[in-house]
Amino acid sequence: MMKVTGLALVPPPSASDLPKVTPELLASVLARYSRSTEGIGAILAKVDVSNPDASIDRILKFVDYGHASIGGLTGGLAVALDGVSMWLAYKIFEIAQMADGQESSTRYITMDPANIPGAGELGIPDDLANDWSAILARAFAAYNSEYARLDALSIAEPQRVRVPAEAKPAVVARIRKNYALDRARYFIPLATRTNVGLVQTSRMWALTVKQLDSLPNPEAKAAAALIRTELLKQSPRLMRHSFAEESFEEQARQELAASLKIGLESLSSEPLADKVWVHVDRSAPPWLEQGQPVPEALRHRSNRYGQQGQATRRMRVTFAWNNMAIAELRDLNRHRTGNRYTPLIQAGFYLPPEIRRSDHAALLNDQLELTRELMGRGSPAYVYSLLLGAQTPFEHGTHADKFIYEAELRTGMGAHFRYAEHLSMALRGFLEQVPEARQWVVEGTAEPE
Repeated sequence: MMKVTGLALVPPPSASDLPKVTPELLASVLARYSRSTEGIGAILAKVDVSNPDASIDRILKFVDYGHASIGGLTGGLAVALDGVSMWLAYKIFEIAQMADGQESSTRYITMDPANIPGAGELGIPDDLANDWSAILARAFAAYNSEYARLDALSIAEPQRVRVPAEAKPAVVARIRKNYALDRARYFIPLATRTNVGLVQTSRMWALTVKQLDSLPNPEAKAAAALIRTELLKQSPRLMRHSFAEESFEEQARQELAASLKIGLESLSSEPLADKVWVHVDRSAPPWLEQGQPVPEALRHRSNRYGQQGQATRRMRVTFAWNNMAIAELRDLNRHRTGNRYTPLIQAGFYLPPEIRRSDHAALLNDQLELTRELMGRGSPAYVYSLLLGAQTPFEHGTHADKFIYEAELRTGMGAHFRYAEHLSMALRGFLEQVPEARQWVVEGTAEPE
């Protein structure tokens, strides 16, 4: 069963002698602060901490503000969601672009049919529920059999696994285990339960919950209700703005219709060849042209966390792949800046070279036909028939400094082998258009795996 827990308020820095306040009282005090020449101490002196609701009401009668602007002043509200599907976790990260968060790794999740929500919870049509459950059970069986085979292979043929020199035995064992896990994971159902935790302000939680409540998926609506109930305890006034709204519902309807159309036209279980598209826009207003050379924006960094200059921070970059497997999409979707878009379909199915596709042809064919049937019915539950090997187009638009960080991270030490392949392709496309950055951008080798 899905569980939602509000963990804590993470307050902004404050003087040690100031009273502790609730998230909404903090927001209202700061709103009053922005409309007063009084210092924060004088305003807090008028607050009755023992009766925060009365203090909030008094302030809000005086202060005129929009709920969005005040909601951003509540500090970080942490929420943990246990037992949601991988699809819902993905969707929450897509929506909550201002959040800090983590999701359980596929390396630590129970891979068993018991770790799937009930068909009714996910909106699977009753007449397809048994077929859906059986196909997902076969997918788990394929995952577990391939993991066992690859794990044994990594021991029998240790040269298959790149291991750092001087690595301790425990590290070697972990890397070999991950070699098998990371290649078998493409059979994992997107419906598999996972855990996700996020921290964001009340303003962004209200927007996140509103969007979840506006989706057609029962699981999303159930999560919205549970999160709202939890956050009403800490931010009751601001969470009133977290219910489904017509414009959100209409955009969700149009996005589903587009996904169904594209998906039915391109549905396939065959692998898609790698393609990448990169567009760099350096344009600037004539009265504020970019004067800094790109090397000057990059060469002073000691690593990817160093500050980049205006030349890359003002440069727009959009990059897209035709064949991002959902296994990789789950992580690349969590790079927060800019906008990301995918129809979340199965235009192909990726398996690494170490896995013989012919061994799983029957499973992939049956899974494909189930997805076709759900999409043909216009069911938003088609997403729960997908496995992590499903390949979908994925586009991300951001700025060059963020793209360079992502490319260095996802090809760097410890990066998953398939991340590195995708980002290396995108980086080559970027450097063809910005060749003067080549010397200063570090493309890694993803060692060790």
